[in-house]
Amino acid sequence: MTESAGTAPRRPSAAGPAVAEYRPPFNRTLDKIWDFIEVRVGTKKWGMRPQPDFTFNPAYWTGAFVANAFLIQVTTGLLLLFYYIPSYSSASPGGPPEAWSSTYYIIHGVPLGWLLLSAHLYGAYATIFLAFVHFFRGFYAGVYKPPRELSWMVGTLLLAAMLGMGFTGYLLPFTALSVGATDVGIALTMSVPGIGPPTAKLILGDGTYQGLLSRMFALHVVAIPLALAALLYAHISLFEIHGIAPKATSDPRAKRVFTHEDDAKMGRFFPKVFFYMTKWALFYAGLLVMMAAAWPVALAPPFGSSSASGSSPEPDWYFLWLYKLADFQYVSPFVAVGTVTAVIAFILFLPWIVQVFPFLDGGKKTHPRDRPVMLGVANFLAGFFILMTVWGGIMPGVVIPASFYALYLGTLAGVNALVIFVMYWMYRASYRARVAAKFGRRPLPGMAGAGRVLPSPVPSPSPAAVAVTSVHSAPLSGGAKASGEAPLHA
Repeated sequence: MTESAGTAPRRPSAAGPAVAEYRPPFNRTLDKIWDFIEVRVGTKKWGMRPQPDFTFNPAYWTGAFVANAFLIQVTTGLLLLFYYIPSYSSASPGGPPEAWSSTYYIIHGVPLGWLLLSAHLYGAYATIFLAFVHFFRGFYAGVYKPPRELSWMVGTLLLAAMLGMGFTGYLLPFTALSVGATDVGIALTMSVPGIGPPTAKLILGDGTYQGLLSRMFALHVVAIPLALAALLYAHISLFEIHGIAPKATSDPRAKRVFTHEDDAKMGRFFPKVFFYMTKWALFYAGLLVMMAAAWPVALAPPFGSSSASGSSPEPDWYFLWLYKLADFQYVSPFVAVGTVTAVIAFILFLPWIVQVFPFLDGGKKTHPRDRPVMLGVANFLAGFFILMTVWGGIMPGVVIPASFYALYLGTLAGVNALVIFVMYWMYRASYRARVAAKFGRRPLPGMAGAGRVLPSPVPSPSPAAVAVTSVHSAPLSGGAKASGEAPLHA
């Protein structure tokens, strides 16, 4: 519910973040309509959970943006199915494949077909981009910590499935570039011992281009969308069970979930949350249509045409990093795919890895400043992805000497580690100085590095002064708190 005159103040909870008290109705007419619908439907809980006030910020809605983009992709894709023909055969002797011809017809023959196809293409880019943003946002915020381990794993599988959607959809226009890039992708898949050959055979079908096109079409239109829908349902269900993650904090005692009692103090899903989601959904749809109208898709030459000879196979941007990795000297396709598989496995099981080795991730703390190791991992993954994507776009298919990529990747890792070390050291030093200034404490001689302190002659703060500290405070020795800070003995 929106804040208005006469609203109740925020009341901090000793166990976690402050929760907004129940406020007067957002709109009495809309509330009556919602009550009518709930009575007729027969349930009092069929909408999503309400959200606390601090979440009405786009940074907290990256997952909703991905879901909205996926639904728009489903809509535009279903409309394209009315005209697309997944056939490698030619409509006329010596002509291009019908898959390419039907795509050409959509652009030039269907009213506003060019806009529809362009929106579907840019929507695919946006969905994958938003999925990466959602992933890194969760990585930095530590949302994989208990009790959201399964939600993190489902989200990781969702990201992988979306990349699969992009890979299978790239082939469907059957241009020379898309077929060449798909062939390289299949070759990389076959390089994986054990599961590679059967997976490639599943994609290739009977070994003909028609078999390849039919399998990719079935995967893109039926199999992967069904998997995505099931994973999305599981992801949203887990979100509804645990609610949105509270703000990142340095307090290891802070609670990690909002209870249903907290929900009652925040009002209901409709109309505030509903209208907030609708606003961003309409903004995304409008921006997507504007981009599609400003930069319509230009169809590349069909596969097999003489005009496409000599072109280097190049995937879409979200796979450039993998293709470029295979161009590194001494990096075989097996090593490239094996490295990517190991990284995916690490991300998938990250919630359990940090529980076995809590010192890697700040224990129960979730603020990035208290998790320098995982902050460094997230920074390196993001930097590596950006560097390799740009590198693959500028120099596609060019072999990179070992000394060259070792210098670039080593510099990326070294600068990242140095910056995080300096910032973490400054944060700890600043924290100790603020604690000493705030509570009148002096360091124990010779033990400053250990962070141990002794009470100074200055009297301790009164209970009333301690009570006004932030709800995200971290425990200090003697029971005192400092707003948003980690305990010195941690």
